[in-house]
Amino acid sequence: MTTEVSNASSPAPVVQPKKGIPWRIVALAAGDAASFLLFAAVGRRTHDEASGLSALLQIAETALPFALGWFAISPFAGAFRRGKTTGPWRMLARTELAWLLAWPVALALRWAIAPDHTVPFSFALVILLANAVFLGLWRTAFALIERWRNR
Repeated sequence: MTTEVSNASSPAPVVQPKKGIPWRIVALAAGDAASFLLFAAVGRRTHDEASGLSALLQIAETALPFALGWFAISPFAGAFRRGKTTGPWRMLARTELAWLLAWPVALALRWAIAPDHTVPFSFALVILLANAVFLGLWRTAFALIERWRNR
């Protein structure tokens, strides 16, 4: 993608690349995806299911409905907006709000792909709390590092 910029000293427009997605959003999204993969790996290991590097595809399949629910809702909840996520406390508060809003969507997606189409209440609570912790820790650490880098 490019954009034309006029230059007063030359009659021909100068072609400059358009800005892409900011590195901050890419980094947050990558960390969020890793957080869901970690959640799935820990959960699979807890239940004595395959969870090592050789089981990466199964781990990704387990994480998929939760990540899809998050990425479908969290941008609308402001989880990627700099103004709402600057600083560790604002990042943590916005992350937890976004996850609370995304959680029902993630549960619905999990229900849709589960072979027996069930999501026990206890599992729903584990999903809510564990992902709140994983996302909260990761994104708070990101905000702390970002604050340190910007000093």
